[in-house]
Amino acid sequence: MAEFLTHPALTARHGFFTRRGGVSTGAYAELNCGLRGDDPAGNVAENRARVARALGADPADLRSLRQVHGPVVVEACAPWDALPEADGMVTRTPGVALGVITADCAPALFLDPEAGVIGAAHAGWRGAVSGVLEATAEAMIALGAARGRIEAVIGPCIAQASYEVRADLRDAVADPRFFAPGRDAGYFQFDLAGYCVARLQAAGIGASALNLDTLSDEARFFSHRRRTLAGGGPLGHQISAIVL
Repeated sequence: MAEFLTHPALTARHGFFTRRGGVSTGAYAELNCGLRGDDPAGNVAENRARVARALGADPADLRSLRQVHGPVVVEACAPWDALPEADGMVTRTPGVALGVITADCAPALFLDPEAGVIGAAHAGWRGAVSGVLEATAEAMIALGAARGRIEAVIGPCIAQASYEVRADLRDAVADPRFFAPGRDAGYFQFDLAGYCVARLQAAGIGASALNLDTLSDEARFFSHRRRTLAGGGPLGHQISAIVL
């Protein structure tokens, strides 16, 4: 069974899925849901089907994006002929599951239960700085959601203690509240989840975070930084999804 985590702020069916409960093997073990890489397509399709069924959705209704670390948000309703290049999506169509793929970046799931509008966003530091979280909320509002009713939850991502960055990233983010001194001169520890929550709250959106570290928890999560520190190789990705 596909393993997932939930948060009480989201009353719609949702899950921040771990890497457990899939059919992939090796570096992709087990629940790899990434659409890129060398994991056999049949394995990925089965993993994604398990995710959809775990949320009570038809596997054909699980939507994903070609994520490009930007602020573009699209509406998901009818099936796409090709994956849109975007990092956020919204819908008010019952049964359509919105799924974002991560392996250290922050997945964000959104809900206005009264309006019946959901959203999902992929927020690495570039996407967060460019405003993808706020853009997702605004796209929900365009579908009838109310700013004061939207709840957003940031799922598992790389934690501050694990996320060492250089001064150029600190300068691009331009908010010193979310940086601690690094272990070496010229390096800093970035709080990605805290930054995402703060941006959403500043935009009038209720926001919280699971505060789980993808890098340190190898048993449950894939991690791009962990793979890089180990010298490279194949990389699996987890999925976070929500459905009305």
